[in-house]
Amino acid sequence: EVQLQASGGGLVKVGGSLILSCAASGFRFDDYGIGWFRQAPGKEREGLAGISGEDGTTYYTDSAKGRFTISSDNAKKMVYLQMSSLRPEDTAVYYCAAVSLVFFDAGWLEKRHDGMAYWGQGTQVTVSS
Repeated sequence: EVQLQASGGGLVKVGGSLILSCAASGFRFDDYGIGWFRQAPGKEREGLAGISGEDGTTYYTDSAKGRFTISSDNAKKMVYLQMSSLRPEDTAVYYCAAVSLVFFDAGWLEKRHDGMAYWGQGTQVTVSS
């Protein structure tokens, strides 16, 4: 059974940092790309960053560039999202998702195409001013 468990969310002040973790299980990590997405109240879900389990190729959307960094530990089947200089508009539920490398590219992250991804439950990040 494919499982993705996001954790690490919480309450942080403006300008602060947070590291989210995504624990993956139930699939061959090397065959998938893992992405981080978020959804704020009343807004559509947006992609942030993705990383290939095969070769570590990363993609970032404009919302994440410069402040967020994605990384992975293949041995532990973990993916991390390091977030810094957090702003109130970063407040959202953050999700990790896994998609076959066949579909993993910037277009998947930017929601230009779908890829039959597996989704985990989200973790809430709240940035207070």
